Amino acid sequence: MIHTTRSIRVRYGETDPMKYVYYGNYAQYFEIGRVELFRSIGISYDEIENQGIWLPVSDYKIKYIRPALYDQNLEIHTYVKKIPSVRIEFEYEIFNEEKVKITEASTTLFFLDAKTNKVMRCPEFLMKLIEENWKS
Repeated sequence: MIHTTRSIRVRYGETDPMKYVYYGNYAQYFEIGRVELFRSIGISYDEIENQGIWLPVSDYKIKYIRPALYDQNLEIHTYVKKIPSVRIEFEYEIFNEEKVKITEASTTLFFLDAKTNKVMRCPEFLMKLIEENWKS
């Protein structure tokens, strides 16, 4: 599965004195990518949580290739390349407005039952949406 989030404009408050996006802010861009990928397959993050499922991040890796700069428009490509089980793995690429790749990253999240606080398999309602939207 892939989703492209277009036109995320870098705000001044997200940058350091060099007007580069501060490295810690990239996690927010990846969250936008995940949320929009779920929305594109027919479910909001809020709906998942309302079903009693939390999705905590257990792993986060990033490679900075070039800086994102103040006032640039960024495009986030978000991928799920494997059918989830107890974990769902996302990969990301961020491109600047010249279509140059500036960042690669991945996050691993796991499914957690909000009532029992126990790790669980991907819930059936979400698995159904993923499978309906899967392109191999």
